[in-house]
Amino acid sequence: MTHEEYQSAARFWIAKDAAGKKADRETLLAAVGAYIAANDTCALATGAGDFVRCTPIEYSWHDGAFWMFTEGGQKFAALEKNPNVCLAIFDKYEGFGKLHGMQVTGVAKVIEPFSDAYCRAAEVKKIPLEALRKLPQTMHLLCVLPTAIDFLSSDFKQQGLDSRQHLDF
Repeated sequence: MTHEEYQSAARFWIAKDAAGKKADRETLLAAVGAYIAANDTCALATGAGDFVRCTPIEYSWHDGAFWMFTEGGQKFAALEKNPNVCLAIFDKYEGFGKLHGMQVTGVAKVIEPFSDAYCRAAEVKKIPLEALRKLPQTMHLLCVLPTAIDFLSSDFKQQGLDSRQHLDF
């Protein structure tokens, strides 16, 4: 592909979204919240320079953010240099009429172990603090604050809307 062809392909959704039929913000927020709450696993992409990592990881959703307990891993090599992340939540493909998936762009931060936010996340996940304190290594906690969400849902078509909706935070 030429540079121009890459750029044209990259602009596809920008142009399509500009002409699309959008949900009102409250309807979209409700649909986004319901989909996030109906799932608990995502693919978390991190990167810095030439290094890219995509990690399947369990999350909880509360206080307007994704919360992920993790032992560690290569994602931290990228997060040290670049807090910008993308995560994806999606259903198994079962046909065009049953599409559901979400891409979340956001900023990750590492939460101080046993801080108020850390303890709240453990409580939401029903992880006893004593169990976390007894581990041989620190269980880290990532918080991802979304900046934008692109939500693809065939359900929107039934409401007369475009199947892909964009939400900025």
